[in-house]
Amino acid sequence: MFLKTLLKQNTKLIDAAISFWHQGKISPDSYVIDVERTEANARLLLEAAHHYQIKLYLMSKQFGRNPELCRRLLACRYEGTGYQGMVAVDFKEARQLYHHEIPVAHIGHLVQPPSGMVAEIVRRQPEVITVFSLEKALEISQAAHQQHITQPLLLKVCQAGDLLYAGQEAGFELTHLPAVIAAIRKLPAVRLVGITHFPCMLYDPSSHRTLPAANMHTLLAARDILMAEGVDIEQVNAPSATSCTTLPLLAQLGITHSEPGHALTGTIPANQHGDQPEQISMLYLSEISHHVAGNSHFFGGGYYRRGHLQNALIHHENQFSQSTVLPIDDSSIDYCLRLAGEFPIGSPVIMSFRTQIFATRSDVVLIDGIQSGEPRLLGCYDSRGNRLS
Repeated sequence: MFLKTLLKQNTKLIDAAISFWHQGKISPDSYVIDVERTEANARLLLEAAHHYQIKLYLMSKQFGRNPELCRRLLACRYEGTGYQGMVAVDFKEARQLYHHEIPVAHIGHLVQPPSGMVAEIVRRQPEVITVFSLEKALEISQAAHQQHITQPLLLKVCQAGDLLYAGQEAGFELTHLPAVIAAIRKLPAVRLVGITHFPCMLYDPSSHRTLPAANMHTLLAARDILMAEGVDIEQVNAPSATSCTTLPLLAQLGITHSEPGHALTGTIPANQHGDQPEQISMLYLSEISHHVAGNSHFFGGGYYRRGHLQNALIHHENQFSQSTVLPIDDSSIDYCLRLAGEFPIGSPVIMSFRTQIFATRSDVVLIDGIQSGEPRLLGCYDSRGNRLS
């Protein structure tokens, strides 16, 4: 999906990955991240957000919840402002970030905090917790009351006609919001401060633009209901496809917060033509394992079903060849993936596509200094952010 963009925007990353692979420092099935370019993307996003007065939370699941990269991105600044903290899209991400003492500012958005973890999450005092149900709001209220603090809440909202991905169906129906608001007002130690939804922006391939989804209209309608009910709204949070080019429209719509993820590595759908401010800073590296029926098989583990993986570069005899990744049976485990044609066994393979590293078995390799001409390996991690020896 992004191979042409990678070749256009960041050949230095390819060269560094191949060099460290030849040194035996990178294994097959590794996502290799250009830290310097990722930090540059993060600062571009901060600049745009500062201009349009939108606050940003950072997502880490796309790059494997990597603690070192989280710290470096949280340290980025523009005009003295930075990111509000991390988004934990599920409780395991929160647990991993807490383990590394990385601040979690927003939790509960895609996956609710489990009952046994609510007290700890409240103790950590995130800026906001998103709730899908009054039962969860009650649990948070009880935990906050016991700890003598007040926890701000967001409501996730929805209505008929919205796009809800399988496994993510949740939210308060708009018609129920007045009753929900009234019920939450009766709870001690919690304070309703806004709403959120997902996905609010989606890339339109026909126009090559990222546009508001139906969910955005639901979010704005929910905002109007909260205002009519006298809620003091601090957040209208509209995640999905957040980037330098979508922030102006978000601001125009009255959005206060958003949550960049793929934009940090330049792997937003809008960048498949290589014309976005954010530039590609991540690739996938594997190695030819064997041949079957005239085709090459390479080590898998990092395949993502929605990644639009199509093409690959194979490095052999000091040059690159390009090939097509053959169709993948989604009912199988990606022990190996296939390339059209035979290439020398042991040759490194370079790809660039949309991924969610936390959902893979891959390693994550951080390389700093690529753009300044002094590449150095910062470390190798698993897909959940644990450092490998």
